[in-house]
Amino acid sequence: MHNRALHDTLAAFVEEAAWQLAEEVAAGAEVPFELIEQGRASAPLYCYRPQTGRFIAEHLGMLERLPSYPAAAQGLAALPSLSAYLIARGRRVPAGDGRGQGDAALEAFIAALWGDATDFVYEPARFDQVYAELEDAVYDGCSLSVVIVPVEGLVIDGDEIPLGEGLALVRGSTLASTPTDLHGDDYTTIAVLHLESAPGEPPALEAAGRRLRRLQTALRLWDDAEPSLAPIAWARTDGGPWLSVPLATGLRRMDGDCLLAPEEEDPLRAFCALVARRTPRAGELAWALRRFELGCERGSPWEALSDWLLAARALLGDADGAADDRAFERLAAICAPPEERAALVRRLRDTAALERAAIAGRATPDPMVETLVEDLGGHLRAVLRDVLCGHLDPALRGLADGLLDEQPEPTAY
Repeated sequence: MHNRALHDTLAAFVEEAAWQLAEEVAAGAEVPFELIEQGRASAPLYCYRPQTGRFIAEHLGMLERLPSYPAAAQGLAALPSLSAYLIARGRRVPAGDGRGQGDAALEAFIAALWGDATDFVYEPARFDQVYAELEDAVYDGCSLSVVIVPVEGLVIDGDEIPLGEGLALVRGSTLASTPTDLHGDDYTTIAVLHLESAPGEPPALEAAGRRLRRLQTALRLWDDAEPSLAPIAWARTDGGPWLSVPLATGLRRMDGDCLLAPEEEDPLRAFCALVARRTPRAGELAWALRRFELGCERGSPWEALSDWLLAARALLGDADGAADDRAFERLAAICAPPEERAALVRRLRDTAALERAAIAGRATPDPMVETLVEDLGGHLRAVLRDVLCGHLDPALRGLADGLLDEQPEPTAY
């Protein structure tokens, strides 16, 4: 099986469609029949064959209203060479965009699934057979690759969380085939990326690194446990041997885990899509985001301190490189209510004062230092996350100055 996400999406639709069509038959709708002649011309035999495809076509409007229909049609529309499947099923290939082909392919799929049946039931074995025929047609000549990499610091409650476009978070125990180096904890979360490239296209693996880096950025912004990808990924193409692929992800510093509950799966899926779409490639925001991620990879809070201070200065400091106070006032204006801003500015000043000790080599393990630095990182995470989600204007200086003008704080802290 090449596309597990599509398999599961189509299975969900087929189960709903089977129930709905069976309800129609129980309510009195009849599957039409045609009389066909078999046997020898001198001794013909006649039998009735159900016209299941016609019955399905007559009820398409009802099936299109099922909740699972849009995802199933869109998943089919995204396949390569979908026209080859329609032709193989004896169907006309609609002109225009992929939406019409997705609708036509879904009708052809369920017509092939139930064939000459008069009872509409979901049979997994029959479904898998028809699904295999679909994949054989649409992936013929394509190069199919899969990249897997452990996600450190993230534990999912279910077996799989599809994130779209071939990317999913999967519990390690559900994977049928993995490299020997990944065998171990069954609760390990694995990022699985399926890629495909048509004949003549460059290898799809070239895009894997960018997709995985966007996923890591989203996970680091999602939770203060800072889930991260392992430094080594594994890839294979067309069922070949697994090859190790180094990833420039750095090391994860945090010890705790992010436990993702079922009700958080949809928000995480939407958040990952936003980050993938809206992460800037250049400019102050892109630079600050990279400094924030570098801080997540440092071995200790002392080492992360300068990265996170640089990120705060890039986002909220003055262009002339003046003292940090204005950047701290702006950060406090965005992250704290008016009555708590003064206290936050004091904590940020105390945090910045630690940088000189770190530079001078006087850094020692101290829970208070860790708390101050993690607090700075938490505020940066919140600001960056809200900017990428569209909750905050990227012009953060103007936004913060407007908040300060509305309710000015005392100058003495």
